[in-house]
This record gives sequence, structure tokens and C-alpha cells, in this order.
Amino acid sequence: MTTAIYWFRNDLRLNDNLAFTKVCKAADFVLPIYIDNTTIAVDTPPSYPQISKSRRAFLYESLQDLTNKLKGLGSNLLVFQDDYRQVFPILREHLNTNIVYCEQIEALEELDQVAWLNEAGFSIKSFWQSSMLDPRSLPFELEDMPGVFTQFRLKVEKHKLKFASPLDTPLKISSLPPLSGTLKQSINLDAPLCEKSFYGGESKGLAHIEQYFERRLVDKYKRTRNELIGIDYSSKFSPWLALGCCSPRTIAKRLAEYEHQFGSNEGTYWLWFELLWRDYFRFLSFKNENIPSPHSYSSEVLRDELDRDFQSMKFKRWSAGCTGDSFVDAGIRELLSTGYLSNRMRQVVASYWIYNLEGNWAAGAAWFCSQLLDYDVYSNQGNWQYIAGKGADHQGGRQFNIAKQTQDHDPEGIYRKIWST
Repeated sequence: MTTAIYWFRNDLRLNDNLAFTKVCKAADFVLPIYIDNTTIAVDTPPSYPQISKSRRAFLYESLQDLTNKLKGLGSNLLVFQDDYRQVFPILREHLNTNIVYCEQIEALEELDQVAWLNEAGFSIKSFWQSSMLDPRSLPFELEDMPGVFTQFRLKVEKHKLKFASPLDTPLKISSLPPLSGTLKQSINLDAPLCEKSFYGGESKGLAHIEQYFERRLVDKYKRTRNELIGIDYSSKFSPWLALGCCSPRTIAKRLAEYEHQFGSNEGTYWLWFELLWRDYFRFLSFKNENIPSPHSYSSEVLRDELDRDFQSMKFKRWSAGCTGDSFVDAGIRELLSTGYLSNRMRQVVASYWIYNLEGNWAAGAAWFCSQLLDYDVYSNQGNWQYIAGKGADHQGGRQFNIAKQTQDHDPEGIYRKIWST
């Protein structure tokens, strides 16, 4: 009889979860676990941004939803807040197994975690499952992929690649292994009280996707995606995508069904286009194998540099929405209040930090990590590097004219008035 550990990472779902489907087919007994690493590492300076209540609430709601789904199939989820280097040896001792299945994540911190487990004698079986396209279907080797998005997109479209078919939710999963009474999760999943714009979990994510297409909001996606006010101007899929509560393949399949029923248009194309941008940043990680998590920079010099930025008055003003520029400050205040910010405003506040305040882009990326409900290491780092001109697409950065952006996107000052205090 085979026993395995399933380590949920950024794949908090049962639908279209290749790695979890694999472990249920391979092992007689499976213990699903999650390790909450949103607390600041012990070697990180105390001035580093703390995880916001809204982000933690969304995570805990997602974990609770996953727990309920697993219980409905006769399993459960154990959640730990300890260091993974302490959790896994304890689990190996209790379960008498060294087999761990998980999602493959090509970012520095996550790669280091898997490397440590391998060195500690664990047998790690990881599976790539966070992109819309299957990387094996691409018309080039990942190491040789174009560094510029437009070139990447043209090659994908030339070969008529759309999406990989998602897997169904398993109807039956492996049983829990016998657990001793001393093996208990170390975290309470009661979500912190805070203002809500989004609720976490696979159930909420799938429901949101369905209502978006049922209301035919996708038809106007291209026209409205740069708006700033309301819930319907963009898809708002990103919070659930970030934690893997739903997969991009599930969304792409639903989009294809919609186009089959109603026909394609510029809105449906641009939604697919944005999902492809998300894939682009993911696939770049195979080309540039050094994407750091903002809270785990390996260089002591860089950590010290960021620490100075976080303690600076300019950072404190920017991150509190007190720069004196009413448009930038409105964006920061929306993010602080809701955990979300439109793509347009993310670009505006990032450009202001990098160019107007001459701040380190990595400090801004780290602060976004702490605040965003939809924080995703690939997209967050990729977009900040894109604005700063530090990524694979070396075109000198993207400095925004803040006065022009204000006039173009908030000419009557409505957005600024909403977030004026």
C-alpha cells in the first residue's frame, strides 16, 4: 500500500489539477497539506512590508473552501504555518513515506524548497499546471522562447495554439492515511475581518467565471479594461487565478464555448490575449531561471538596499498614498482598502515610484506582493521589470506621463474623489 503527501501550493482547487489527479491514481493513501508561507522569513528585515489582512483573508477563505471540497470526498486538508523544513520531516516520521506530489513552480524560492526536500531524501514528483498553454506544445524550446511578447504571441498564433484541455474534477480521491492524534494543523483558518471585494475559494471563483460569461461582459472587455471604477470593467479573474482556485485552461475552455455560441469578437480575443500575457511571464521563468520572491532575495546586498528603501520617507509616503499627486494617491488608497487595483493604475503607481521618486523597482514589487489579493510571482515580477526596463523585453522601460494619464482616465476627478480619504 502506497502513501504519499500532496503539497498544495498555488493550486488550491480540485478541478483541472493534474498533480493531484496523478497522486490519487498512484497512491492508496494521500495526505493533502498546505504550508502558509505568507509570514515574513526570520532573516528578513522587520521593515519589509507585512502581508495585508485582505490578502490573508482571501487565502484563508480559499483554504477553507478547499478543505470543504476535500471533506466532501472523504479526505481533509492539514494547514501548517511552520517552516517547511520542519513540517516535512515530521510528516515523514508520522506517515513513514518520503513521496511528495506538488505543482511545479519555476521561481527561486519555490525551486529552493524542492531542492532542499530532494537533498533531505524526499522523492518529489512535480507537475507544471499553471499555464493556459501546455509548454510542450510550443513551437520552440522554452529556453529559446522570444524575449519580446509580440514575437512570442505571433509564433503562438501562427501555430493556431489556443489552450490545453482542462481535466475534470475527480469523482473519487485516495483515502486519508491513518493519523496519530499528535499530528494537527498549526493554523486557524478563520479569515481576518476586513472590507471585502472578493471572496476566496474554488467555488467562488468558478461562480464568478460563469456569471461573467452569462452576463456577456466579455463582449466589451477590450473597450472597458482600462477603466478604473466598478466591478465589471474587467474580468476580475486574477485573484482566483493567483492562488490556483481556478485554472486558466478552465477559463479558456469556457471562452471557447462562448465564442462557439455567440461568435468571436474583439472582446473575446483580448481576454485570450491577456491570458497569453500571463503565460508569457510564466514561460520566461524557464528562460531566466532566477525569478525571486520579493521576501526571499538571496543577495544580502540587495536585501540591505531594499531595507533602506522601505525605511525611506519617499517609500512611506508612496505606500500610504501621501505623495501629493492625487491620482497616484487614489490608486494606492484603493489598493490599501480593497487589495485590488486595475491594471492601468498598477502601471501608473509603479511608474511614479520608479521614475518620479527614483525608487528601486524591486521594493515596489515587494510591496505589491504584500498587498495584492492576486499576487503572482511571475506576473508581479514580470510587470514591474517591464515598467522598469529590467526584464527580457529591453526597451528602456515604460515611464508614464502622470498628468496625461490623469486626464485620459479620470478627467472629471470621480476616481480621485472616491479614494480621496
